[in-house]
Amino acid sequence: MAERKARADALRNRETVLAAADQLFARSASPRGVSMDDIAAAAGVGKGTLFRRFGDRTGLIRAVFEARSEPLRQAVADGPAPLGPAAAPRERVPALLDAVLCFKLDHRHLSLALEEAGSGSPYQGAHYTWWHGILRESLERLWGTEGAEGEGAAATDGDFAAHVLLAATRADLVEQLVGRDGVTREGMRAQLAAFVGRVLGGRTA
Repeated sequence: MAERKARADALRNRETVLAAADQLFARSASPRGVSMDDIAAAAGVGKGTLFRRFGDRTGLIRAVFEARSEPLRQAVADGPAPLGPAAAPRERVPALLDAVLCFKLDHRHLSLALEEAGSGSPYQGAHYTWWHGILRESLERLWGTEGAEGEGAAATDGDFAAHVLLAATRADLVEQLVGRDGVTREGMRAQLAAFVGRVLGGRTA
């Protein structure tokens, strides 16, 4: 019983830390302005506790990001169309990218904090690799395994195109367009949908 209570307390404390960090990043003018000291104070825990549980600031940012993005990942992995794996790829690709963009819009400063964390190439991150793999697989299903340029060309296109399409949802680009240039949420979504349509338009299902 005591062990179960300790686990429950640990889970509550973890969520308290994640919520405090999330709120601080959302309120801060720049993600770089939020320190581990700030997060520890807001969560009511010692800074040493944060380092023991999350390793460093980047590990904490990643934990917050993963916790907030988990419902979306579940919808993509196991949910119904248009996000789920049973969806037709021509329907799924635009839906996936719109969902990623909406997540970045809803969690702008958290997403920006993760991209600015400086923990090596963002393309090596597990979350990026996962999204890239989902998109690549959907594009390859859509375009097939043989193209006009020969067998295997479409598979290469799918890998590259997945990178290009995800680049259109980067948090720093979202921050530039929405935060500085004043593009509205619906305007950003419409522009992305039009761009995705042009990328997919030259291919046949």
